[in-house]
Amino acid sequence: EAHNSSGLPPFILTGLPGMETSQHWLFLLLGVLYTVSIVGNALILFIIKEEESLHQPMYYFLSLLSGNDLGVSFSTLPTVLGVFCFHLREISFNSCMSQMFFIHLFSFMESGILLAMSFDRYVAICNPLRYSTVLTDSRVMSMGVCVFLRSFCMIFPLPFLLKRLPFCKANVLSHAYCLHPDLIRLPCGDTSINNIFGLSIVISTFGLDSALIFLSYVLILRSVLAIASREERMKTLNTCVSHLCAVLIFYVPKVGVSMFARYGRHAPHYVHTLLSLIYLFVPPMLNPVIYSIKTKEIRRRLCKILLGNKF
Repeated sequence: EAHNSSGLPPFILTGLPGMETSQHWLFLLLGVLYTVSIVGNALILFIIKEEESLHQPMYYFLSLLSGNDLGVSFSTLPTVLGVFCFHLREISFNSCMSQMFFIHLFSFMESGILLAMSFDRYVAICNPLRYSTVLTDSRVMSMGVCVFLRSFCMIFPLPFLLKRLPFCKANVLSHAYCLHPDLIRLPCGDTSINNIFGLSIVISTFGLDSALIFLSYVLILRSVLAIASREERMKTLNTCVSHLCAVLIFYVPKVGVSMFARYGRHAPHYVHTLLSLIYLFVPPMLNPVIYSIKTKEIRRRLCKILLGNKF
């Protein structure tokens, strides 16, 4: 029989189908990934707060990225631990909607923060004399607020658009957490509005952001190639390496997941699950690692913390 929002059916989360026997190994792996991403991003936030020399726009954006990555980790953590550790697979309709909202909110915000960071690199390299007047503290703050508001307004209608639909099939999800593309397959009503809305917000955020990031790097490269000495060119480009890595580890898995969802229907189910795990786990884990390796001040402070020096 059909449930709609008045019945609010629960959903069943899935671990790795066909690999139930080795799920405890996966739990250990996920435990390590969560620990690295939570501790790593918390350390980055702590170091930027404590280190005076890092109180500048580039690192304010990095602290936004780290805070956002903590959000990504914490929004998937409860159900992933529940499924892989305690075999708790049922999730209520409202909890699932809330989780879907937060996962997508942080995902959209990550895209916006990466765009803001590319603007920061563009101004620093193409217009260095105006850097401090263009990227004032208040402007950095306004950019952060705009990124949040844009993401919030995009994602806010999704749970309500899903709630109005009747659910009458077995509500089994493909992952250990709730994602909109997964949920949209379940209702037995007409989901065309949801599909059109979902596609339009993806194009207007990820599509637009990635195009603008690409454009900023074209302009940066043009500016760098005009520098006479090869040494100066490499030094300037080196300031973009961390950001470029962060962009690639965010967008490449995302493109992989969406391409696979459309064209990889005959692949084993666990491949879909693994891809979605990569897309949600790899950026929060690798971002602090990349920035720690590439940023001298962060690396120095991290060594002091790990070696037990208090200053």
